[in-house]
Amino acid sequence: MAEISNSNLYSIDTGTLPQSACVVIVRTEWNNSIVSKLEEGCIKILKTHGIDYKVITVPGAFEVPYGISAYWEAYRYTESKPDAFIALACVIRGDTPHFEYVCKGITDGIVQLNIQLPVPSVFGVLTVENDQQAQDRTGGKHGHKGEEAAITALKMITLKNTFGNHRNAGDH
Repeated sequence: MAEISNSNLYSIDTGTLPQSACVVIVRTEWNNSIVSKLEEGCIKILKTHGIDYKVITVPGAFEVPYGISAYWEAYRYTESKPDAFIALACVIRGDTPHFEYVCKGITDGIVQLNIQLPVPSVFGVLTVENDQQAQDRTGGKHGHKGEEAAITALKMITLKNTFGNHRNAGDH
């Protein structure tokens, strides 16, 4: 089982964060009480580090990749261009195979965005068996996955920015 104690995720070198970074949170309406907690955790971390953010809402988890893609296309050439996206959703297993289809769809969508877009799309999606597991991951015994998603976004922005500061191996 993944435990936050096995990670250095919460260690952030704030001196390396860009001053003008912007993160777009794309969240679902579905399972709103859980997703709202994820969002609150994200916003808490982003505000702590002085990062601008915007929240857009889509109906369900399957629509998150489209929301990210459409936002990027609309704002990629503007001052509002995001430095990272955070996908927030909660998919709770039910009685039908729908759970597997939705989980695979959003996972595959986020993977594709990470390959296609020049900015990271962070997977802040809970795929859980029941409400208790979701509660355990929104401030319970398994940490706060919304906070972790925001920290991951900040670290990915920093990582991407380091690539522009190094010369290629062939440059002299």
